[in-house]
Amino acid sequence: MNRGNGHCVQSDSEMLVLREASKLVGHSHPPGYAIDRILRLLSELLGLNRGRVLLPEPETATLRIQFAYGLTPQERARGVYGRGEGITGQVMETSQVGLVQDIDNEPGYLRRAVDRSILPPETVAYIAVPILLEEEVVGVLAVHRLRHRERPFRADLNILEIVATLIAQILRLHHLISESTIELAAETAVEPSVDDTGAEHGLIGTSRALRKALRQARHVANTRATVMLLGETGTGKEKFARMLHAASNRRDQAFVALNCAAIPEELLESELFGHEKGAFSGAVATKRGKFELADGGTLFLDELAELDLDMQSKLLRVLEERVVHRVGGTRDIPVDVRIVTATHQDLAAAVNGGTFRLDLYYRLNVFPVHLPPLRERTEDIPALARHFLASANAEFDREVELGQGVLDRLASQSWPGNVRQLENLIHRAALMAEGPLISARLMDTILAEESRIHHTGTSGDAAQAGSPGPGQTAGGVRPYARVDPNEGARLLAAVRQCGGNKTQAALMLGLTPRQLRYRLEKLGLEA
Repeated sequence: MNRGNGHCVQSDSEMLVLREASKLVGHSHPPGYAIDRILRLLSELLGLNRGRVLLPEPETATLRIQFAYGLTPQERARGVYGRGEGITGQVMETSQVGLVQDIDNEPGYLRRAVDRSILPPETVAYIAVPILLEEEVVGVLAVHRLRHRERPFRADLNILEIVATLIAQILRLHHLISESTIELAAETAVEPSVDDTGAEHGLIGTSRALRKALRQARHVANTRATVMLLGETGTGKEKFARMLHAASNRRDQAFVALNCAAIPEELLESELFGHEKGAFSGAVATKRGKFELADGGTLFLDELAELDLDMQSKLLRVLEERVVHRVGGTRDIPVDVRIVTATHQDLAAAVNGGTFRLDLYYRLNVFPVHLPPLRERTEDIPALARHFLASANAEFDREVELGQGVLDRLASQSWPGNVRQLENLIHRAALMAEGPLISARLMDTILAEESRIHHTGTSGDAAQAGSPGPGQTAGGVRPYARVDPNEGARLLAAVRQCGGNKTQAALMLGLTPRQLRYRLEKLGLEA
């Protein structure tokens, strides 16, 4: 940066960063898309590396890294600071710029997120600037830079302060300020609610059907009531469960998820309740089960209808007595767990058919919430499509956008695979696009391919759309069907291809592990 007549003259790189960052402010993508790209520009064009945006969590005001470029997931997770703690916390507390010219000689620099050994061996500086919105500090923007550079620190500070202002506008436009800061929540007298946190957990949309499900959850978010999520495959049950946990008073404790259909029957009890050392062959150490891991928090049990009657009985005992017995153990282990379950099957029909216990059904079906299929919330498709495209661009390092007519094509589909099918399709389109736009013609081609996939029914037994591998359906699990006497060779080929791993083979075939074992047994191929 040069100075002439008392005014700053921006370099070409600085002007490019500011111009591109300004374009992102009014973009329709989620805030993570815009902020990640701004941090990337700072790193690649100006050498302001490992940029991160820290926002205070509701109620506690604990600063946490929400967006970053150049940090691993582990480094981001470590980036948590109390108000006034370290350089970052002091910037949030005082609204003053934090400038450390040598992190090795600054006691207030905590080295919490990024270990010193990861950084260059030369002198490294750290700059943190407040993110201000109407003179209120709503977050912190921080970067590393090499100390010995031709660019003066003042030049970097100027750029970072401007960028921080743009980031504040991005946050405000996407309604994240009210969710991420105590100050603005107090000013507007808005309590954080389940409706406010839905988008943060991938529940994108403003349709009446989705908002109804979110409102239902608000009534029980802070209770012990067991919630049962009902809906078709691909409607986002685990995302909803995570959102419910985040909106509860258990949010600071563990959220643990288990797909009951993905665990072999002989291992399911150990997964749920744990086992003692020596309880069975291979039990070389004591293991805590999912209930113990979720103690104080939330346990999400997906595909609950896959549990056999014996396991249902053991689950009922835990719900009634709030204690678990590890496999091979004798002592009661108390657990305080909030249960959220999910199924796409008709549990009432399963009760009537004798495959699901009536007493367990009543225990679990305390507060059912129906998640709407995508065809009942088509007005949410544009927002979902843009959200998935932003994630695809970030994941695949692309910069494509939706061309004219694409959203019209998407809105006209029935979406038997629901939101997961739409996500898969958008990711596929982002990879296949040869230019800066996903054209309507490309989308027509992909939709034509998609139409060849057979989705059986709409009650959740539908296969989820995806890009099938060898012998695989388009993602998801097939509904029950009669065993075909001629399918033995195909089943065995899948097992061989997976090195004998039947769980992996079942997933490749679009079956649950239990369905695969049943077929092999019926065909006399189990051995």
